Parts: sequence; C-alpha cells; structure tokens
Amino acid sequence: MLAIDQATLHKLYHTMVRIRLFEQRIMELFQQGRLPGFLHVSIGQEAVPTGVCAHLRSNDYISSTHRGHGDVIAKGARLDRMMAELYGKKTGYCKGKGGSMHIADLELGILGANGIVGAGIPIATGTALAFKMRRTDQVAVCFFGDGGANTGAFHEGLNLASVWNLPVVFVCQNNQYAESTPQRVHQKIKDIAVRAMAYDIPGETVDGMDVLEVYRVAGDAVARARAGGGPTLVECKTYRFYGHYVGDPGTAYRRPEEVEEWKQRDPIATFARRLLAEGVTTAAELKAIEEAVQQELEAAIRFAETSPEPDLEDALQDIYAS
Repeated sequence: MLAIDQATLHKLYHTMVRIRLFEQRIMELFQQGRLPGFLHVSIGQEAVPTGVCAHLRSNDYISSTHRGHGDVIAKGARLDRMMAELYGKKTGYCKGKGGSMHIADLELGILGANGIVGAGIPIATGTALAFKMRRTDQVAVCFFGDGGANTGAFHEGLNLASVWNLPVVFVCQNNQYAESTPQRVHQKIKDIAVRAMAYDIPGETVDGMDVLEVYRVAGDAVARARAGGGPTLVECKTYRFYGHYVGDPGTAYRRPEEVEEWKQRDPIATFARRLLAEGVTTAAELKAIEEAVQQELEAAIRFAETSPEPDLEDALQDIYAS
C-alpha cells in the first residue's frame, strides 16, 4: 500500500462507490423511461477520475467527455443537481438544458462534459494558458478517450501545451474501444502514452483498474504541473463493462469472455479486498459507506422528481454572456 492515510483511502473508496451506484441507478431510471435523452455510463472506469481528482483543489479545472458522470462526481459535483439535470429539471447544473453529456459548474472547476470527441483537449489547454498568464498555481486536467487521441485537437493541444509549458495534465481513459472500434484497429501503437515523445513531454501508461496506481501517477503529474514543470500525458488502461450507450448490448464487437475477464478486475471490488486484507478498514465500514451513498441517491431522485420543469421562456435564457 502506498503511504496514504486512512482518511484518503476511505475517500477514494467512497468516491468510486458514489460513481458506480449513481450510474447503476440512472441506468435503471433510463430503462424505466423516467429519464429523457441519451445515456453513456462509465461503469468499470471509476478508478481513473477518482485517482486523478483526489489531487485537485477546488479552483483547479477539468474538462470531460460524453461519458463524464464519473469525472464530474470525482471533482465534487452534487448528486442531486446532477440527477435533476438528467431529469431535465430547472434545478439541474445546467437548468435542464445540458442533460447527461454536458454537465458543467465553473464554481467547482468543471468546464463541462463534451459530446464532441477530443473537443475538451484544447479547452483544457486554453484554461491552462489562462492560469499561466495569471501566474496562479492552478492546474487543468483533460479527460478523453482512446478515440480522442486520434483527433487533430489532441495533437494541437499537446503541441501548444508543450511549447508554452502549460500546467495541464492530459488523461486518456483508454477503455479499449472508440465506440465500437477496438484500439488495435484504429491505432498501430500499443500504448497511447508513447505519443508524448513527439512533444517532448512526460508520458506514462498506468493500470486504470488500480486506483492506487492512478493516484500515484496522477499525483506526480499534477504536482509537476503545479510547480511549473509543464504538461504530462497519462494513459489509464481501463474498461467499460457495458456498451457504448445504455441500450447497446456490445455483443457485435466484444466477446462475452472478454467482458467477464475485465469484470474480474473490477476496480472497486479489488480495492475493497485490498483494504480489508491490509486491515485498513472493516466490512462494516465499507457497508456503511455504500448505505450512505444509497441514501444520498434516493434523496437525489426525490429532489429531481419534485423539482420544477423549465418554463417555456427559459429556452431564450443563457444564450449570451451577461
């Protein structure tokens, strides 16, 4: 076990459980027809945002993707306002206008999730430039997938961040598939982190199913950025246990045996076993964490379902900056 205090270890577990239970619950609600729109869940990938965001301050910023619930929860988003946003209610983070794929809250340092592949990369790079120009010690973190690493935005963002030595950490959540295309088909390289060499910045590949490994590598990258050491590319090899979107069985492009193999490496179950084996916590304490999150979720659903719908004239609000 890394030299991490018990409170931090419990917080890492708590964050992963919040992400997992939130997404399991919204899957149920969506399948019951209680949520509008489209839904992409990151179940299986919880260790990545948890390990990264554990090092961020409230005034650090993140950009995320269409599969971004875990990223924003790890950064500190409230489940009730997230749930209200998914319900399309006025009390949601974006007043019901963003839905699942576009949750944002600048006060929490959440620049917003983005439905365009790789589009968050230049946004995070620009944010890091603002930090440098203002001479603060803030850090920007950009989450994106393996497909996003093939976009022009990826190469332009990393190049500018390198040239200007910006305080940004690029985190590739490599879940092995760009929608339904396996990485081996759309990239000849095995490790996306090797692309850091082209821009003369540090690049590291880490086991994205191990929250402590992510925590360790991300801690170094964030500290380097905060101290003026410039950008880092961190590739976290992880896996989504479900299809590209809720309703996609995934059987056309993934073997059931492959999914089961990855499920055996479930980041939450693996971490729980390690905590118990090393005497850091007890089964009762872990159960209490899960029960507390379940209560938080039920309260979030009540909040969302009892919140008001947007008014018709609200469609004309928030179009221009004040």
